[in-house]
Amino acid sequence: MKHEKSLGAVLRRVVAASTATSVLTVFVIVLAVVTALFPPLVLERVVNDLTAGRVIALSLALSYLGFIALSGLLESGQNVMITVFGQKVTHGLRSALCAKLHRLPAAYFTSHEAGKIASRFVNDVDTVDSLFTDGIVSMFADGCKVVSILIVIFYKSTGLGFLMLLVTPLLFAMTRLFQKRMLKAQLENRVAVSKVNNHIPETIRNIRMIHVLLREKYMEQRYDDYIGESYRATDKSNLYDSIYSPIVIFVSSCVIAVMMVCAAMGGGIRTFFGISVGTAVAVIAYVGQVFAPLESLGMEIQNIQSAVAGVKRINEVLAEAEREVPDDSNTGKSSEAAPIVCFDHVRFGYGDDSDVLQDLSFTVSKGEAVTFVGRTGAGKSTVFRLLLGLYRPLEGRVLIKGSRASAIPDEKKRRLIGYVEQSFHLVEGTVAEQISLFDPAVARKQVENAARLVGLHESILALPDGYDTPASEAAFSQGQFQLLSIARAVAASPEILLLDEITANLDSNTEQRVLDALERAAKGRTVLSISHRLQERVNGQRIIRVGGQS
Repeated sequence: MKHEKSLGAVLRRVVAASTATSVLTVFVIVLAVVTALFPPLVLERVVNDLTAGRVIALSLALSYLGFIALSGLLESGQNVMITVFGQKVTHGLRSALCAKLHRLPAAYFTSHEAGKIASRFVNDVDTVDSLFTDGIVSMFADGCKVVSILIVIFYKSTGLGFLMLLVTPLLFAMTRLFQKRMLKAQLENRVAVSKVNNHIPETIRNIRMIHVLLREKYMEQRYDDYIGESYRATDKSNLYDSIYSPIVIFVSSCVIAVMMVCAAMGGGIRTFFGISVGTAVAVIAYVGQVFAPLESLGMEIQNIQSAVAGVKRINEVLAEAEREVPDDSNTGKSSEAAPIVCFDHVRFGYGDDSDVLQDLSFTVSKGEAVTFVGRTGAGKSTVFRLLLGLYRPLEGRVLIKGSRASAIPDEKKRRLIGYVEQSFHLVEGTVAEQISLFDPAVARKQVENAARLVGLHESILALPDGYDTPASEAAFSQGQFQLLSIARAVAASPEILLLDEITANLDSNTEQRVLDALERAAKGRTVLSISHRLQERVNGQRIIRVGGQS
């Protein structure tokens, strides 16, 4: 499957996959625009018939009402289709980002804060959603309205058409100016409100110091200043909002007045502007319809400008370098004669100037037990990360059964390596799912066998719904969570166990239970450990010094 490297590529895929929705959206928009042109035309016919003394046909009145109703329905349908299209874009974009997260190297998550990564899925994607629902697509719809109305006005009155061409850009420029001023005032208000919201808890938190140092008046004055900033910003926004509508009404009235005056003149000017009474009524309706989409266009441009930053940040994520894609074709052939683990002159660092591992070489035979020792920061946990394929060595090779660790497919990796960390990471789900991790290949019997192996089976059965009990922090003790971690690691019957200081935070009694469980779990497996206390529990354990000689 080809992976998208930009938002544009994601959008092309979404549009291609939703061709029917895209075509229907455009069709409904065009139909809504065209239908909205008919009521004034029917009204023109009605008024002309009245001024000529002709009887108004019932069909004409019904058609006017029908076009009004149909126009309203299509307008609603247009909004629905724009929303549906925006939701499809949002869904496709979030899916692309989720897939991208799966392909990103571990280094990306260590160098980027979790909150900032999450904001890409929430704030930035919502911004892109508004880019389509309240931006590009809506702008297309409103642009079509303005253009179609101007075309009809030109057809009905050439003079008024030229007048509208002169006034429309000026009115649009004024609209944008007012919107920018209003947005600036709203942002100033948000800043002021945030200061107020921050000032109150700050005052409460330091209330004792404020009383002791007699700073009550100072804190009160700061609060008043922030409130004053908010009021002034709100007044600005309200002022611009209150001025804009009367200006639009005044401009539209002036346009209509100029048209009427010119139409009443004689000679060439009357010919240029000349229209019937019915046409004048229709044109007045059209002139009124121009200003609403013009105002919307201004807001839509503002939404597009606001979304640019979100688009840029999403493109940055999609363009990030990806980890090596595991593939059966590049894993190499497993050899029973090859060591189960091999580090061959490995050099590795996390991106700074110094290397964590330098020219590290060792092999581990099948069924062997090995403990890694070394000072803090020597790279013991880094060895495990390389074995898990989270990172690739800068030089040398990391092999598992003759295959590069980073090239082993994820679905095979869990059946090859079981990793027990220092602390248990709870996931949302049942107790059974804490062990299986939602892997359909791990059957319920394997889950129960893993729990029996670590001595948790009876404790789990004592829960309200046994293995189907929703897991929570209160359901188990710290030691039981560590036993769950061991059960999770061995549930898929891996050949290799990686144990990372798993008894470091346990008391002596709990540690004994965990060590007993580990001794049972280690039987018949290759065990690589950073747990010094496990060394004396596994016969024939070998020491490999990291950061020194092995």
